[in-house]
Amino acid sequence: MHTRLTMRIHALLERVFPERRLFLRSDTETRFIRLKSETQLVAWTGSIIVVAWTIVATAILLMDSIGAGNFRAQAQRDQMTYEQRLSALSGERDIRAAEALAAQERFNSALQQISIMQSELLATEEKRRELETGMEVVQSTLRDTMKAREAARQQVAALSAEVDENTDVALNDDTAGTVDLLANALAETAAQRDQIATDAASAIDYASEMQLELRLLQERNDQIFRQLEEAMLVSVEPLDKMFRDAGMNPDNLIAQVKRGYSGMGGPLMPIQFSTRGGEPDPDALRANAILTAMDRINLYRIAAEKAPFSIPVLANFRFTSGFGPRWGRMHKGTDFAGPIGTPIHSTADGVVTHAGWSSGYGRLIKIRHEFGIETRYAHLNAMDVTVGQRVSRGERIGAMGNSGRSTGPHLHYEIHVGGKPVNPMTYIRAGRDVF
Repeated sequence: MHTRLTMRIHALLERVFPERRLFLRSDTETRFIRLKSETQLVAWTGSIIVVAWTIVATAILLMDSIGAGNFRAQAQRDQMTYEQRLSALSGERDIRAAEALAAQERFNSALQQISIMQSELLATEEKRRELETGMEVVQSTLRDTMKAREAARQQVAALSAEVDENTDVALNDDTAGTVDLLANALAETAAQRDQIATDAASAIDYASEMQLELRLLQERNDQIFRQLEEAMLVSVEPLDKMFRDAGMNPDNLIAQVKRGYSGMGGPLMPIQFSTRGGEPDPDALRANAILTAMDRINLYRIAAEKAPFSIPVLANFRFTSGFGPRWGRMHKGTDFAGPIGTPIHSTADGVVTHAGWSSGYGRLIKIRHEFGIETRYAHLNAMDVTVGQRVSRGERIGAMGNSGRSTGPHLHYEIHVGGKPVNPMTYIRAGRDVF
């Protein structure tokens, strides 16, 4: 059975691949090689496999070439997009800086207006107190005069009655003198009364004018206070949101900054008004609230310089990899790709704790900041700082490179809070709306 099947297969192969002979001729003899059907089948199958493999390999190479071209084109488009976006961000940053300068000018103008208002309020308060004192003196004098006039009238009435009872008795010189004296005193009292009434009317008119002036001044102060309060609200809310978006508690942050900046004095000191045992002045309370908000903005500014809200690459770049799992491993930072030698800047004030080679990181710089924050800058081509050096926000610390485990020139940027890595884009996005 096996033999018959083999013979049938051989006969079928003979039809497709008949037996052939390959003659090899030399000067002295002629030889031939017999090519069986099975040999031809193996050769044909091998040729088909080789041709198919060649076609597939060529197709793969063509697809890779086309894909690489598309990738380069897409990379160029992405680079153009990022450059346009960076230009827009730079323009927006310039606008924010101009707005900050304008706000600072408005702030200085507001401080001057507050100083002027304080002087005017104190002068008005003194005038009001002098007026009240004068009114009290006038009223006391008027009361005394009225009492003296009433007593004089009673004396005149008594003398008149006594004169009427003794009409038959001639008035002696003393009685006549007394009557003249009383008449003169009564006339003087009446004149004093008229003068006091005139002075009182003038004082009342002056008090009315002072009250009107004081009311207008209070309305003006209220308008200025409202503008300042709105400006403080607009200025504080973005800063407060920036720190909250970065996962930082603004109240704890302010308290920590205050511990390092606890000196007293200056234009932001609260205003002290004497209440003379009465209720606090509402204007003083509003002014102190504004000064408190200004002090909070100043503390926020100090904290923002010490926290990494800036971006480490200010030249043209593109994001190539973000924070999170990548190829089965945790990517602890954000990658910024650019040419070798691109300047790298510190994202906050701090102290350099490491500047050297670190296995897969290559040339690595570590900077310790306030609030338990550390930033890392890896794969550098050059380092411009040394361990122990104090750096400022925006200061150049090195240049972009390709050292360590790296597939191309880029910056690997990390932020660690309390020793644990966090997403750097959280801080960059939080500070983008403010700086």
